[in-house]
Amino acid sequence: MAGQSHYTPPMPEFDDAPKVLIVVAPYYKDIADDLLAGARATLEAAGATHETIEVPGALEIPSAIALAHRTADFDGYVALGCVIRGETTHYETVCNDSSRGLTMLGLSGACVGNGILTVENHAQAAVRAGEQNKGGGAAAAALHLIAISRKWVGGSKGIGFKAKDAG
Repeated sequence: MAGQSHYTPPMPEFDDAPKVLIVVAPYYKDIADDLLAGARATLEAAGATHETIEVPGALEIPSAIALAHRTADFDGYVALGCVIRGETTHYETVCNDSSRGLTMLGLSGACVGNGILTVENHAQAAVRAGEQNKGGGAAAAALHLIAISRKWVGGSKGIGFKAKDAG
């Protein structure tokens, strides 16, 4: 809905620079480059360090993040790519499955900013990647989640039952 404003929370500040992995699917290279520029600028403005890897398409983004989350030392992740509707149902599969994969990663504790555009045409993608800076928005989302995770680090509610003291 054009013309409506929305609230964006202030960017978090960090004492210790977050380390972020950007996973980009450059299928539409011009769009991916704009998304990547926005994400990098946002991360750098927040003092975060970052590394970028490329994967073939949007479906591979959640898998790459899952591998990194299990095996590497990143505080958060930024998923970048673009899916443009075509003539087949493949669009729905890619949109739904990549989104579901990222959501599942987030629910398992990964701090993920989703910058995978799902659009009807290239013109819509160009606006979202460029002037709307959706890559920067995805990076900001990851940074907010990192800040939340650091706020509660070390806290545990415990799981299950506590043993009764034998005293």
